[in-house]
Amino acid sequence: MSRRLFRWAVAAPLALVLAAGLTGCGSGTADTSAPASSGGAAKTLTVFAAASLTGTFTELGTAFEAAHPGTTVKFNFGSSATLAQQITQDAPADVFAAASPATMKTVTDASLAGQPTTFVRNRLEIAVPAGNPAKVNGLKDLADPQTKVALCAEQVPCGAAAVKALDAAGLTVTPVTLEQDVKATLTKVELGEVDAALVYKTDVIAAGDKVQGISFPEAEKAINDYPIAALTKAPAGDLAKEFVDLVLSPQGRDVLTKAGFDAP
Repeated sequence: MSRRLFRWAVAAPLALVLAAGLTGCGSGTADTSAPASSGGAAKTLTVFAAASLTGTFTELGTAFEAAHPGTTVKFNFGSSATLAQQITQDAPADVFAAASPATMKTVTDASLAGQPTTFVRNRLEIAVPAGNPAKVNGLKDLADPQTKVALCAEQVPCGAAAVKALDAAGLTVTPVTLEQDVKATLTKVELGEVDAALVYKTDVIAAGDKVQGISFPEAEKAINDYPIAALTKAPAGDLAKEFVDLVLSPQGRDVLTKAGFDAP
């Protein structure tokens, strides 16, 4: 059997996709006219973060705004590989939280970030629709040609982790779709468009009763470290350091571990 699991011919363009409006904390728009805690002008902190951090970082962003009146935290959540490419192409950002050391290295190699710190780890699970209609029981079932499988594209962290896990199991899987981040991959399961997907444990937990999670031993061979760093060209450098400190604090650790992330 080939050591190579599957070849994904579809390569996602890591184009500069700067959203017209980055995702802000909370359900509404923060009042940027309010004075900052220091009495100066209102400030905005821009955080680029892996899609799998959407729920936890949104919660931490709300806490950060509460502790810094007049400050708005804006997020750009997406594929770590795409976010890293955006940063190297001068997208304005203050903090980068990636889902793998490899994607962070793209930024540090360009001297655009300080020393990264691993703040959590994450592992894969098999996600299936509620009720598990295809009766998927383990990783070997994903190799069945009759099983419709969604995977992350190989160049993004959740896809790279899938390669390692399937390699450890000696399995070849042919996905029916390749997605550019873990949230998009999980959505295929939630909509019932596929029988199963390999996504992070934290995303299965966040989806609630929309999906079921199935653990498998090979996931131990594909655990992803998540590094975070303040960016060297951060427009709000002082706030960037404080946000990183919040993520690394006991408060940040509590939010992240409750969501299913592992401590580093």
